[in-house]
Amino acid sequence: MTPISLRQRFRGFLPVVIDVETAGFNPATDALLELAAVFVDFDESGQLIITDTVHYHIAPFAGANLDPVSLAFIGLDPHHPFRMAVSEEEALLELFEKTKEKTKATHCSKAILVGHNPAFDLSFLQASVLRVGIKKMPFHQFSTFDTATLSGLMYGQTVLAKAMEAATIPFDPAQAHSALYDAVQTAKLFCQIVNKLADHVEIKK
Repeated sequence: MTPISLRQRFRGFLPVVIDVETAGFNPATDALLELAAVFVDFDESGQLIITDTVHYHIAPFAGANLDPVSLAFIGLDPHHPFRMAVSEEEALLELFEKTKEKTKATHCSKAILVGHNPAFDLSFLQASVLRVGIKKMPFHQFSTFDTATLSGLMYGQTVLAKAMEAATIPFDPAQAHSALYDAVQTAKLFCQIVNKLADHVEIKK
């Protein structure tokens, strides 16, 4: 039996789990400070698994708002010398190039952002793309896969920590609000939900 492909399972879309950490809630004015992406694929047994991750610390753009309350909440000093931060443009160009490579390798037509309440993450990506002048990003412009919705249906929980607990996936609150940690945990949740539903989904190959 030939294992299912991402293209078949998600109608030609490549799911990429994204998480951002920001200096506020307004994507037009508040700094994008951290960006992580997790790539997934089906293994030989047909289980969706994590295959690759990328992570960037990002320097605030010129004139960016840095809300002290938001910075305290995520526990991040945007000017810390050990952050080794890159520009928005550098981070986005590298992420988009890797996403395009993965999209081509999996024979998908476009990437789709997966996130926990992903409208927030997508809005900051789109604002950053406009700021740096990138003409086109490899993600769908408005469609997303929302693990808050999926876990609400599957486990009756929409808060990430509570959804992870219901799914019996370890979650460390002390590491939360790190883009990489949250993206990996969200990817684990997404994979588990997809795998649990495998027997209930009919895919035409």
